Amino acid sequence: MKVQIVNRSRWDVPSYATEFSAGVDLHANIDAPLTLRPLERAMVPTGLYMAIPAGYEGQVRPRSGLAAKHGITVLNTPGTIDADYRGEIRVILVNLSSEPFEIAPGERIAQMVFARHEVAVFEEVESLDETQRGSGGFGSTGK
Repeated sequence: MKVQIVNRSRWDVPSYATEFSAGVDLHANIDAPLTLRPLERAMVPTGLYMAIPAGYEGQVRPRSGLAAKHGITVLNTPGTIDADYRGEIRVILVNLSSEPFEIAPGERIAQMVFARHEVAVFEEVESLDETQRGSGGFGSTGK
């Protein structure tokens, strides 16, 4: 899959860290360190603009190390970058820890995974077929 990219950041174009990596790292395109206080959120620019092919989306996800070690996560996980979006990719980060966290310029702040998706065609009906689960939701199938 080819993705057209405009890189207006000071960092390299995203790349896969290993042969079997699912996602590419996104870097903070900021001029000075940015401190996230506990429970604070910020839209962090990446300096990247992409033309994702139709039928695909870019999923912005947390980096596991930042989440496990510092409580930093992507607030709208996964954030979806639609194929027709042409603006700058920004990452909504939130600090869920009890300590301030400093984001350095160029720091890897999130990862992006490209995924195929289908376009649903809705068929309006009067009722739905019955299933064993039925309308049971949140926790209805056990622990």
